[in-house]
Amino acid sequence: MTILDDVRGLIVDHLKADPALVPLEADLKDALGADSLDAVEIVMAIEEKYKITINDNDTEKLKTVADIVSYLKSKGVQAAA
Repeated sequence: MTILDDVRGLIVDHLKADPALVPLEADLKDALGADSLDAVEIVMAIEEKYKITINDNDTEKLKTVADIVSYLKSKGVQAAA
């Protein structure tokens, strides 16, 4: 699995979204209908899965699936086994 697959899976599970509707450029709020609480819960799930802490300033920048994947890669995160 790739980081993209992992992130997409977390989003699909949390938002009950169709995986086909979660492309890289999908905006969590506008395209996928996530509200602020959903966004926080998704970030918390990512933190738990990858054993990292994402600070509030960085959280605000994570608007799309691509943003999340790029952020995780920049932190040296590897795809879950």
